[in-house]
Amino acid sequence: MDALLTTVTKHLPRRRVLWGLGAIAGLGLAGPAFRPEVDATPAAYVLDGATMGTTYTVKIAGRSLGAARLEALHADVDGAFRAVDERMSLYRPTSELSRFNAHPAGRLEVSAALFEVLEAAGDVARWSAGAFDPTVAPLVDAWGFGPSGPHGLPSAAALADQRKTIGHAGLALDPAGRTARKAHSGLALDLGGIAKGKGVDEAARVLAAAGIEDFMVEAGGEIVTRGLNAARRPWAIGIEEPDAWPRRARLVLPSSGEAIATSGDYRLYALHAGARYSHAIDPGTARPIGHGLASVSVVASDAMRADALATALLVLGLERGLALAEEAGLAAHFITRDATGELADQSSSAFAARVAAKPSA
Repeated sequence: MDALLTTVTKHLPRRRVLWGLGAIAGLGLAGPAFRPEVDATPAAYVLDGATMGTTYTVKIAGRSLGAARLEALHADVDGAFRAVDERMSLYRPTSELSRFNAHPAGRLEVSAALFEVLEAAGDVARWSAGAFDPTVAPLVDAWGFGPSGPHGLPSAAALADQRKTIGHAGLALDPAGRTARKAHSGLALDLGGIAKGKGVDEAARVLAAAGIEDFMVEAGGEIVTRGLNAARRPWAIGIEEPDAWPRRARLVLPSSGEAIATSGDYRLYALHAGARYSHAIDPGTARPIGHGLASVSVVASDAMRADALATALLVLGLERGLALAEEAGLAAHFITRDATGELADQSSSAFAARVAAKPSA
C-alpha cells in the first residue's frame, strides 16, 4: 500500500492548512494561498474577510466614509466573493460547477458569470496550447489536491485512465444559447486557476459602482488596483520571495488601474518518500511540474485573465513561458529555483519596461 501523500501548506494560518487537506468547502486554489506584501501606506479604511479557501483585503483611500457606508461596502464585497464561490467552487456539492461536473454528456445552460469564466478559460487554454486547461480536475484530484484530499501516489495506469478525460477541446461553448457542451460524461472542470481572479474583479466592480475611486483588492495572490493610495501615489504591490520566512517582497511594483496575479509552487505541495510534488499539474504529462520555476507574476487588465495567464506560464516553465509572454507582449516576471535553492529573476520585456517606468506622483 502506498504511503499517504502529506499535503503541505507552508507557513499558512490553520484554516488554509485545513483547505490543503480537503477539509473546508471553499473554492480552493489552483495556485498557492499567497499573502503577498501589499501597499504598506496606511489606508483610510481596510476591509477584510475569508473567501475561497483564503482571505481577502480591501484598502480604500482618498475619501471620508461613515460607518454605515463602510458596513454596506463590506457586505457588498463579501457578497461579490460569495457569489463567485457559490457558482464556481469545486468543493461545494451544490455549486453550479459541481452540478455541471455531475451532468452527463451533452449541452447545459449555464449562468452568465460561469459562461464568462469558461470563455476566458478557453481563450487561455488555446493560447497556451493546453498548459492551462480547465478540464484538469480529474488529474488534480488524482494527485491529492482535489476534493477527495491527500491519498497515495497515483499509479501509471490510473493516470493513463484520467488522461483520457482531459482536454479543453472536449468543452464547447455556444454564446447564442449560453450553453456549455460536455463531449463525454467524464469531463470535469476545475476553475481554481481563474475563478479567484474573477472574484477579485467582482469585488472591484462593486466598489467602483459605489463610487469608490481609490482602492486595492487582494485575495490569495490576485490583486486589482484603482486610483492612488493614501499618500496619493500608485499602490505599491510586492511580489513575494519564494520560500522566504518571514515573508518578504522580492520586488515592489507601482500599480494603478490594473490587475496583478502570482502563481507559484512554494505554498501548496505534497511530500512523498522525501520527494516534493507541486500542486500545479501539467495536463500534457499528467504530473506535477518539476522544471524549477518557482513563481510567475503577470500584469493584465483584469484579475481573471491575469490569474489564468500566471497559471499557464507556471506550467510551461521559464523557457517556453517567457517565449510565449514575449510573443504576446505580456508583462510577466519569472522567479526560478536551482537545485541548491538559489533563486534567480527574469522578466519579459514588457514587465521590465513596466518596472523601469517612473511612477507618477
